[in-house]
Amino acid sequence: MKRILIIEDEQVIAEVEKDYLEAAGYAVEIAESGDTGLRKALEQEFDLVLLDLMLPKTDGFDICRQVRREKNIPILMVSARREDIDKIRGLGLGADDYITKPFSVGELVARVKAHLARYDRLTADDGRKPQDEIRIRGLRIDKLARKLFVNETEVPLTSREYDLLVYLADHPNRVFSKDELFESIWGLVSLGDNAGVTVYVSKLREKIEADPTRPQYIETIWGVGYRFNP
Repeated sequence: MKRILIIEDEQVIAEVEKDYLEAAGYAVEIAESGDTGLRKALEQEFDLVLLDLMLPKTDGFDICRQVRREKNIPILMVSARREDIDKIRGLGLGADDYITKPFSVGELVARVKAHLARYDRLTADDGRKPQDEIRIRGLRIDKLARKLFVNETEVPLTSREYDLLVYLADHPNRVFSKDELFESIWGLVSLGDNAGVTVYVSKLREKIEADPTRPQYIETIWGVGYRFNP
């Protein structure tokens, strides 16, 4: 049974989320403060963290940053703050999704299911051979090990950065809109909420491009989206 950690200081909201997620077949634990939630997330094994942004003692941004350093499990950030800067910051720290309050609990459960299913697909042993890799000029992507090498020097990527890079590299010269990339990588319908794509393209460019301001690999097609140049 999948285990979910809810880090939420509003007890009523946490209990409603817990009830619906348990009805969907998940084992759920609640932490009502930031420091307690961080400790649980780091010390125990959970399959997904549902993380409120505004928490006492330790806020959601700091929790996300510290958990992402140690684990690649999905992190869904929840907040009443709708400012784009908060959303971009959360995604930039490694959150997999950002949901604004108030929201439909049914939608929340659907997003949890989608992220868990996507994570299972990405971590499954599909029997690929070690030589299954992508080589493009100075880049080498080892699919079996989920590692990137730039000029034979390993460059660490987050799970989301890796997924986006591989998806683009697997479809060279094809132009993708931000909505297409969001739906393919995040596994959700974007409904115009695709800020994470821009954030992760920028982070990838900083890691793979000699000059991120003049990208040679991930090109911007103005008014359309992005293309990987082989």
